[in-house]
Order: sequence, then C-alpha cells, then structure tokens
Amino acid sequence: MSRGEWSIGCRDLAGRRRDVTVFVSNDKVVLVAPPGEAAVLGPLDVGRLRAALRDAVVATTDEEEH
Repeated sequence: MSRGEWSIGCRDLAGRRRDVTVFVSNDKVVLVAPPGEAAVLGPLDVGRLRAALRDAVVATTDEEEH
C-alpha cells in the first residue's frame, strides 16, 4: 500500500473476501467499496476502517499545509 492509501479486508454478502479501499485525492477522502457489492465488516474491521478514515483526513490536512 502506498502512502495515502489504506485497504481494509471485508466480505461480501456471499462470504467472499473483498476489500474496501480508502485513499486521498487532492483534499478529499475517497472510499471505494467492492463493485456492485455490500461490504460486510466485523468489529475489528470497522476499527480498521475508522483508523484508515482518520489517517486519510490527517493526510488531507498535511497536503493542504504544503
């Protein structure tokens, strides 16, 4: 994973492994879910998603300061 991009493991409704991706584009946080799917997150995965979103917001602030 590159700086400014986070991948969180999840499953779709059929139980297949998928990823939710969080990345920074300019000054925006972008959340990419599995295409055409629902992302099913367990409690630990929700914590990882929360941390990725927090880190992405911090990264947008860092970009604005430079």
